[in-house]
Amino acid sequence: MPARVRRALGLSCAALLAGAALLLPLAGCAPAPPAPTAWGAGGEGNAPALRIIGTAHIAPGTEWGASTFGGISGIDRNPATGEYLLISDDRSQHAPARIYTARLAYDAHGMAQPEITGVHWLRRADGQPFADARRPTPGVDVPDAESVRWLPGGRQFLWSSEGDFARGFGPQLRAARSDGGHLRTWALPAALQPTADRRSGPRRNGTLEGIALTPDGRSAWLAMELPWLQDGPPARHGQPGAPLRLTLLELASGQALRQIAYQPDAAPRPRRLPFGPELNGVSDILADGPHHLLVLERAYAAGNGFAARLYRIDTRTGSDTLALPALSPGNHTPAPKTLVADFATLGLGVDNLEGMSWGAPLADGSCVLVLVSDDNFNPAQTTQFIAAQYQRQYRRGSAGNAPCGTTGAP
Repeated sequence: MPARVRRALGLSCAALLAGAALLLPLAGCAPAPPAPTAWGAGGEGNAPALRIIGTAHIAPGTEWGASTFGGISGIDRNPATGEYLLISDDRSQHAPARIYTARLAYDAHGMAQPEITGVHWLRRADGQPFADARRPTPGVDVPDAESVRWLPGGRQFLWSSEGDFARGFGPQLRAARSDGGHLRTWALPAALQPTADRRSGPRRNGTLEGIALTPDGRSAWLAMELPWLQDGPPARHGQPGAPLRLTLLELASGQALRQIAYQPDAAPRPRRLPFGPELNGVSDILADGPHHLLVLERAYAAGNGFAARLYRIDTRTGSDTLALPALSPGNHTPAPKTLVADFATLGLGVDNLEGMSWGAPLADGSCVLVLVSDDNFNPAQTTQFIAAQYQRQYRRGSAGNAPCGTTGAP
C-alpha cells in the first residue's frame, strides 16, 4: 500500500478514536460484523459469483514468536500441508522481514478463529535477516514484501517486494525455501524498474503488489498496483485514471513473455477530508485456470475508508503491451473484465484487503477464496480474514471435479 495511504489512514483512524464526528462511520477502521448469505454478481447458476461464508480477525499488536503480528499483504495455501503462508510488509521495524504460517478452518456456514503456527525471517542471499529500514545494510535493499505464492511441491515460494526506492532499489522478485532461506533473485526486465530521473517506470509504493502462478508452475503474472508514470495518473473518484500493467514472466529464463493492460475502476468513494489520498488500484491477483486471473481491486479514500471489488479476466484478450514504452488511448486494448463481486453489496465492511488465495474446498467440492487484510500496524485496524464460496464461469457440474483454481471457462 502506498505510504501516503498508510499515513492518512493513521490520521483518520486516530481522529475516529478521538471521537471526531466528521469521520463516522469510517470503513476500514472498524469493519462491520458479517452475516451475509446472498450471492454477489452472477449468483447461482450464472457466472461468476461470490458468497461470503464468514470472517475472523486477529487483533492489532498481537505478539507471536518474538514479533508483532501484522502488515499481512499476501497469503497462499500450501496444498501439501493445508497450512497458509502469510507474508508481512513490515520493513524489519517491528521484527525482521518475515513470513508466518497459519491454520484456517471454515465450513459452509462460518469461519473459526485463525491459528498462527510459525514464523520465519526472510533471508538475504548471504543468509542473514534483512536489516531494519532505519539502519539498512549498505548495498542491500530493505524489502517491502507484498505477495507470496507457493511453487509446486510446497517447499519453495515466490515473494515480491515493492522496492526500496529511496536507496535506489526497484521492485524485486525472489524465491525462498519454506523456512525463509534465500534461493533466487530474478533480474526483472528494465521496464519494470524506475528510471534515474523518476519520470517513467513504476511509481514508488505502486509496483509488484500481486503474483499469480500459472497452473503449470512455469510462469508467473506480476501485477503493478498503480499505473506507470508515463502511462498516466492513478484512479480517483469519478476518474478511472490510466491502466496498469500485468506482466507474464517465465521463471526458468526470467524472460517476459507477454504483458496486458488492466483498467481499474474509478475510486468508488470520494475522500471526506480536505487532505489525503483518494485512489484505487490492484492489491492482488490469482490464477483461475490456465488463461484466467482473478483481480482484486482495493480502494481507499481519506476519511471514507476502504472498498474492494473482485474481477475476472481472460489473459488471452487485450493487446500485448510489452513493446509499448507508454500507454495512450488508441495504442492498446485493455483486457475486458467481468465483475465477480463488489464487497459493498455483500453486506460486509472490509478492511485493507491485500491478499487472496484458494482455500480448501467445501464438503460439496465448492471452491473457496480466502482473503486477508493488512492492518498497517495500526491499533484502529485488525487483520481481517474472509472465507468466500466462489462460483466459476460455468454452471456447477459442467467441468467435473477438477481442483479449484486449475480450471475455468475455456
